[in-house]
Amino acid sequence: MSMESYPIEVEFPDISVHEQSSSGIAYVHTFDSGAPGPHVMINALTHGNEVCGAIVVDELLRRVLRPRRGRLTLAFANVAAYRSFDPAEPDAARFVDQDFNRVWTAAVLDDRSRTSSELARARAMRPVIDSVDALLDLHSMHEKSKPLIVAGPLQKGIDLAVRVGTPATVICDEGHPEGRRMRDYEGFGDAASAKNALLIECGQHWEKSAVAVARDTTARFLLLTGVIDKSDLPPDWLAPLPPVQHIVRVTQPVVATSMDFRFAAPYTGLEIFPEAGAVIGWSNGEAVTTPYDNCMLVMPSLRQLRPGVTVVRLGKIEQTIANTSTSGQ
Repeated sequence: MSMESYPIEVEFPDISVHEQSSSGIAYVHTFDSGAPGPHVMINALTHGNEVCGAIVVDELLRRVLRPRRGRLTLAFANVAAYRSFDPAEPDAARFVDQDFNRVWTAAVLDDRSRTSSELARARAMRPVIDSVDALLDLHSMHEKSKPLIVAGPLQKGIDLAVRVGTPATVICDEGHPEGRRMRDYEGFGDAASAKNALLIECGQHWEKSAVAVARDTTARFLLLTGVIDKSDLPPDWLAPLPPVQHIVRVTQPVVATSMDFRFAAPYTGLEIFPEAGAVIGWSNGEAVTTPYDNCMLVMPSLRQLRPGVTVVRLGKIEQTIANTSTSGQ
């Protein structure tokens, strides 16, 4: 596993021009077409060092994109963390006090005995998010990896991911034990609700290709929801669709029990092991093996290695679907 520092290939936009908004919530811009349609939200900076989403939302705001149907919200979430970014310590800007993407339950947000920079921001944004029908949350990853969709545990999330059509890998999981993600908040995580959300991991935090993925998925999401027309977007934002999508169900984490953990190869994620029993690493000298056939490694990383940290999640390929998405075509 590479422990190198990755080069910063992109410019971090000055988003201060977007602070004032008609919504009354700093850095959260909602536009109403006046015509029937869903409320669609594109969210950036759930983590302050994940810049690709900020580049895309900044570009859409500067283009004065407006919905033709329904409502459109363009938002920067953890602006305080973004402002703290230091290229010498790039991972430190992920959050200020706690992970913004682990506070999204009504119980946590209602508990005023709990305070943090991130909770204050989540509470400020909550009234808008409560009214969103379709959320696209743009993220990126510590390590160089192919992009993926985090569709959550429900079939409706998988269905939406397939309709968007890209990235090629759709991860279905229950989230994180330390707290709920925005994409699983309230109606998004309720099978009985028509609300829906996707989280896109666009690639490594600071590589140019992650911006291209963020543009492509944002364009396809907006077109699929019907709030804009194809002519409203730059023509070079749409990329060719992958021929297939793998639907992968996360079954278990591999958790380090000490600092003595190493992978068997320099994995970057989404590697597939056709047969059970393949050795993927060693923990305290003991082999770590795949538990079933067609096992995929999801987001392997030793960057934050310590006892109790998940170093990789294991996923079982449940389905491979030929791409028939028409969004943006």
